[in-house]
Amino acid sequence: MNIHSTSEASEAYIALGANLGDRQGTLREALRRLEYHEEIEVVRTSRVYETEPVGYLDQPQFLNMAAVLRTTLAPEDLLHVMLDTENQLGRVRDVQYGPRTVDLDLLWVEGLTLDTPDLTLPHPRMLERAFVLLPLSDILSQNEESSGFRRLITTALQDIDGKAGIRLWTTNVWEDGSERSGS
Repeated sequence: MNIHSTSEASEAYIALGANLGDRQGTLREALRRLEYHEEIEVVRTSRVYETEPVGYLDQPQFLNMAAVLRTTLAPEDLLHVMLDTENQLGRVRDVQYGPRTVDLDLLWVEGLTLDTPDLTLPHPRMLERAFVLLPLSDILSQNEESSGFRRLITTALQDIDGKAGIRLWTTNVWEDGSERSGS
């Protein structure tokens, strides 16, 4: 990461999903494009899970994962980089919760609470989605600043329905573990 800004870096948690085209390759490319940004570093990534669609059901299964980013960008600026990345990778918004080449959601930024027309933090539906909670549980930080977030995710994951529709796809698409899991 080449952070040129003088502001302090924050830890941001994001969710990634894809269900059209080369799903795994698109997730990897989204991470690569985020990492390429001079004010973003991909710190950790979760395993990748194949999941059933939620909401609009007449579509292919998703690959879902989560990542921790370190960034000097303000949350809304990070969101705009994420939306630009979606657009560059062919995201079309025809049907709400419909098929997509890639979906990037900003979930949490170091305990920040925000409610603007463009962004709500923490993400308002993340605790209702097993396909978000399970990957998040893979990458939760052990640092003290995020301990409340870690407890929130762990508790929500214990109580949520929908975990049966999730299976491990691969252990890693970001570093060297791009092979598909046999499980």
